[in-house]
Amino acid sequence: MGDDRWGEVLRPGFLRSAAPWRAAGYLLATGLTGPLLCAALLVSVVVGGALAVLLVGLPLLAALALAGLPAAAWERRLARFLDGGRVPDPHRVPDRPGLAAWLRLRYRERATWRELGFTALAAFVLWPVDLAVAGCALAVPGYLLAALPLLLLDGQQVNVLKLWQVHSPAVAALCGLAGLVLLPLSAYPVALAAAARAALVRALLGPDGPERRIGELVRSRARLVDAFEAERRRIERDLHDGAQQRLVALRMTLGLARLDAPPDGPLAARLADAHREAGEVLAGLRELINGIHPQVLTDRGLPEACTDAADRSPVPVTTRFAVPGRLPAPVESAGYFAVTETLANVAKHSGARAATVEGRYADGRLTIEVTDDGRGGADPGRGTGLTGLADRVAVVDGTLTVSSPPGGPTLVRVEIPCAPTDAGAGR
Repeated sequence: MGDDRWGEVLRPGFLRSAAPWRAAGYLLATGLTGPLLCAALLVSVVVGGALAVLLVGLPLLAALALAGLPAAAWERRLARFLDGGRVPDPHRVPDRPGLAAWLRLRYRERATWRELGFTALAAFVLWPVDLAVAGCALAVPGYLLAALPLLLLDGQQVNVLKLWQVHSPAVAALCGLAGLVLLPLSAYPVALAAAARAALVRALLGPDGPERRIGELVRSRARLVDAFEAERRRIERDLHDGAQQRLVALRMTLGLARLDAPPDGPLAARLADAHREAGEVLAGLRELINGIHPQVLTDRGLPEACTDAADRSPVPVTTRFAVPGRLPAPVESAGYFAVTETLANVAKHSGARAATVEGRYADGRLTIEVTDDGRGGADPGRGTGLTGLADRVAVVDGTLTVSSPPGGPTLVRVEIPCAPTDAGAGR
């Protein structure tokens, strides 16, 4: 039912839809899962407590704290089956690979303990309610409809479910009519009970308030980054295909005009100055376009773009990259501008004689390191551009670290989590 799961009950055509059947199936599934959870928790507590004296049961009790993880995952999946709305996983991805990092993060998260509490609630409280609602909704109309066979037996006494007896066709007809009325009406309490339980799952097993807001901010930031990159590329294309081409045509026209002008006259000198000025403006525009978004980055990827930036640096730069194919465009853009900004700082402030740019991809993370043999002492607080660079990298969930002791060397490391967009060969 999505976000409007309560209002769907009141919509026309509710009884003709699949919503009542999904609600009944949802309550039956949660009701049948409850006894299994109850038995598993009781056995784990009893066995772990009994063996805790020998220290053998301590790992079992520690593992019991994580019992809510699979149970919560199952509940989130069932809630999606009910209304089609996905319940986001509240758990964060560990910063480092490995079981130890995963366990350390899970034990520190509030979501882990909320899930354990909900698992205990589902195991000992909720499942009887689920089965009672689903059972009554089906059993009561079925019980009344069971009296209808008396109408076919010509007034003979019929024992209905061996609980009470119907002695006349009139009573059987009234009971059957009541069952026919109650059967569709029972879909409403079933749907409402299922919606209430799903709302409880979303409130306790989804991201809590701050985490949900952070997730929304992250998604909003990602949309802004994509829009910003798209706008940068549009400006680059407009300048490249528009203003630059017109300047090229203007410079050619001025060159032709110089050929037609008297070589010793004042007009030739003015045309020469205009021709030279147009060339300088064109060179500046090309640098501007390259600074907005270099074409080589779009066409050939991060390693070649960084090599091109190194070739244009006044400080000799060596580049080495090992990247498995292309990376997402925002990641490549952030990595490229991190390199160009760092190389600009090297040229302006470090007094270095050489620099090195190394890039590699491992464990779902792009790492770029820029080192130089300059005087060191780089400080983001002194306006060297590192603060803005850190902000730019943070937009794509990356981190920037700087090691620059007085006397050097300086190391700037950028790490950005990402995944390759293709399986191209490493470069």
